[in-house]
Amino acid sequence: MGQFIGHKSIIDSFKKRVDSGEISHAHIIVGEDGIGKSNLANKLARNILGRFEEKDYIDIINYRCKKASFGVDDVRDIVDEINKKPFEGDKKVIIIYDGNKLTVQAQNALLKTIEEPPMGVYIILLCESLELILDTIKSRCQIYKLTPLTKDDIRVYIDRINDYNYSQEEINAAIAYSEGIPGRAEAFLRDSSLKELRNTLVDLLFIVTKSNSKELLDFENKIIAFKDKKEDILNILASFIRDIIIYKEIRDGNGIINGDKIESIKKLAMELSYKRLNNIIDKIGEARRSLLSNSNFQLTIRVMLIGFMEV
Repeated sequence: MGQFIGHKSIIDSFKKRVDSGEISHAHIIVGEDGIGKSNLANKLARNILGRFEEKDYIDIINYRCKKASFGVDDVRDIVDEINKKPFEGDKKVIIIYDGNKLTVQAQNALLKTIEEPPMGVYIILLCESLELILDTIKSRCQIYKLTPLTKDDIRVYIDRINDYNYSQEEINAAIAYSEGIPGRAEAFLRDSSLKELRNTLVDLLFIVTKSNSKELLDFENKIIAFKDKKEDILNILASFIRDIIIYKEIRDGNGIINGDKIESIKKLAMELSYKRLNNIIDKIGEARRSLLSNSNFQLTIRVMLIGFMEV
């Protein structure tokens, strides 16, 4: 696999604590889906065990949630495993995935074990957000917040997975889409519909510049065709609007996320006023809230598109 990509400061400081014997027995790794929490957790676990070859080890135990949530019974199984002695050495690492799916009751059931784990047992909890993690859990853990990787890091990551000889244009588009999340870059390259979606949303913004409500609503079906990518639609739209605003302010490509679409961004920056762009941001936010409340997808998109016409 080669050298680990990104999060160098976290890895370096962790190694120092392991080497000095000052490593905490409980850790939380926080970051967006696809940012590398799992890979990092396994790397840290191997450091704890003093095993550095990238393979499965019997004393690294992985728990993944197979249901909508982790309940008390699931935590009891984890605690039973924690109380078993290591098999190969004197240390054992328990990695708990989907930490945000732990119910309050399950977290409370895990709390005593996090407070006083058996000697040589280390717990790593992975989650996308700290909001649903109890303060009593957080206060007893070393927390690592993973930030998006640089464009250069994402390019190195793509080079490693480029088994299909992707073109430079595809790679640039994947880097733009990823926004520093390697898993997103890989998803983009593997899923051609994401490329099509980005192109469709650029076309949508050019239609908005015409202020033709009929043409805009006729475009609705093209958006609805991507109903399995609801979150992607809003995220990609928001990133384009962000780039257009930045370009209007600085008049160059520095700081632009969607660098592969720079020519379109330049044209849209000339056509869309700040007032119009801010209105579009507001409508995207309203659509996001509607979808979170399980509103009808097609109706949400229609309301959003109509809102885009407001000045």
